[in-house]
Amino acid sequence: MKWCHEYCHHYRSLIRQCARHCQPSSIHQALKLHATLTKNGLAASPNTFILNALLQLHATLGHTSCAHKLFDEIPHSHKDAIDWTTLITSYSRHSQPRTALSLFAAMPRRIADEVTFIAFFRACSQLGDWIAGQQGHGYMIKSGLRFTVSASNAAMDMYAKCGMMGDARRVFGEMGRRSVVSWTVILSGQVKWGGVCDGRKVFDEMPERNVVAWTVMIVGYVENGFTKEGFSLISELVLGELVELNYVTLCSVLSACSQSGDLLMGRWVHAYCLKTMKGELHIMVGTALLDMYSKCGQICRALRVFESMAKRNIVAWNAMLSGLAMHGRGLVVLDLFRRLIAEVKPDDVTFVAVLSACSHSGLVDQGRHYFHNLRPLFGVTPKIEHYACMVDLLGRAGLLDEAQTLVKEMPIPPNEVVIGSLLAACALHGKFQLGEQMLQELAQLDPLNTEYHILLSNMYSLAGKPDEAKSFRRVLKSRGIRKLPGMSSIRVNGQIHRFISGDKLHFRTQDVYIKLDEIIRRLRSAGYVPNVASQIFSVSEDGVDDTKEVEEKEQMLFSHSEKLAIAFGLLSTGPGAPLHIFKNLRICLDCHSAIKLISDIYQREIVIRDRNRFHCFRHGSCSCSDYW
Repeated sequence: MKWCHEYCHHYRSLIRQCARHCQPSSIHQALKLHATLTKNGLAASPNTFILNALLQLHATLGHTSCAHKLFDEIPHSHKDAIDWTTLITSYSRHSQPRTALSLFAAMPRRIADEVTFIAFFRACSQLGDWIAGQQGHGYMIKSGLRFTVSASNAAMDMYAKCGMMGDARRVFGEMGRRSVVSWTVILSGQVKWGGVCDGRKVFDEMPERNVVAWTVMIVGYVENGFTKEGFSLISELVLGELVELNYVTLCSVLSACSQSGDLLMGRWVHAYCLKTMKGELHIMVGTALLDMYSKCGQICRALRVFESMAKRNIVAWNAMLSGLAMHGRGLVVLDLFRRLIAEVKPDDVTFVAVLSACSHSGLVDQGRHYFHNLRPLFGVTPKIEHYACMVDLLGRAGLLDEAQTLVKEMPIPPNEVVIGSLLAACALHGKFQLGEQMLQELAQLDPLNTEYHILLSNMYSLAGKPDEAKSFRRVLKSRGIRKLPGMSSIRVNGQIHRFISGDKLHFRTQDVYIKLDEIIRRLRSAGYVPNVASQIFSVSEDGVDDTKEVEEKEQMLFSHSEKLAIAFGLLSTGPGAPLHIFKNLRICLDCHSAIKLISDIYQREIVIRDRNRFHCFRHGSCSCSDYW
């Protein structure tokens, strides 16, 4: 018996050592050990020594189902706080927060410790469930863990991520001792929910700042268009050598540039990387760089960064493919994919990019080929995202029967994206009956989404059925459904200027509308005729004065947010300077036609990133070839 006990301790020590190192070689060795122990009957109850170690190993590796099975094999009387906490932590770390909360609910409260509550708060943060978090926090205080810094930090972080800043500040105020992490948590929440001005007050009060705090503040400035302030903080860091700009900080700043379209800051980061990394980019920084250039409309620069990378993993390949797909470079995507499979194994994200590229470029046969060979050739199980891309591809091409058949034959229930793609195809090709059927299904899947209702109303308008459209709009308005206003932003001299449709709040409103009048006159001289059918909600619902209603619709078209942004851009930049505009909605037919002409009349390159993709207007044509 003594020999067997020592034998188990030896194996347990080996397994835990492998779990701590978590290297491919040690993981492989640990799994072989598990197989050997199972074969010898040692990895089973009542041998809890071995089961505990194996549970910790599989939980660390993210093998949650295997870890849970081992957990269930441990007798209830032998499950301690470490076993429960290990499994709860594994579920919360590997994006299964609901299971983590269920386990916490089943766990004997008397054995919960600080680490247990930290894992619990992380799961609440992921779900945005501040009510469960508040209940757990109350129990934590009753358990005597109220003044434990790390547990209090976790509770505060949970409140901040759920938007409950009052509760977060209360926890912060009640802490007898605060760490730099405590300050950073409250700073992150303040920047996110209170804005960069309130965040800066916290930042200036911090007795000590770590790299995370500096990154939070810089990213906050960049995301909100305060380039000058962001540069000021970075200069303070770099020149003062206060905190090193590591790859995490650089990637965070580049991600913020991608979201805000801040090409100036993005290019500065690129130059800094080349200088400090001696020309060899960290793989994560290189991936963030090419993603930034792609999302800022600089797809050629993105390709140059990609080709210059000494090492490329599947994440870098996928980022490049996705960027090209957004820019409608379908054939380039397919060429790059052929290079990819010679170097790395494609994953499910790869094929989302490939199918999306085929959809945006009308490459139906190629899309069919890759979709039908996902599993046979590449070992990838089709997911809902792949079906959504394929339905979108077929729908855009007018193959609605094939798209509908695909939806019916899906082995998984279609979601609102799949049905929404089919509805969009119905609107594009005027299939009213099928469109109404799809809308009914969408109303059940996503009842609060107004976009689909408006899409069907637009379909009636474009088909020359104003009575049906008006009847439908009355129903929408009676239900309180309103169209999300279009918003476009343009960066000029390092500052972001935002416009909504019909905007009269910009400080140069008068100049913008004078310029817009000039643009409309020159457009009409070039043959432009406003597409009033694309103006979904008219001013008049009764149609008493058709001439007046058409004029009102035209005026509403002229003041769409992207046209206002272009007018401001033409006013504020020199001749020939490109204009880069970011829009929250899909660009409408009228704006697309008008901007093609504007790019020719004013000899400007105009790049618009709408919700789905990029449109690069140059010399009277668009990179999408009118297929979007």
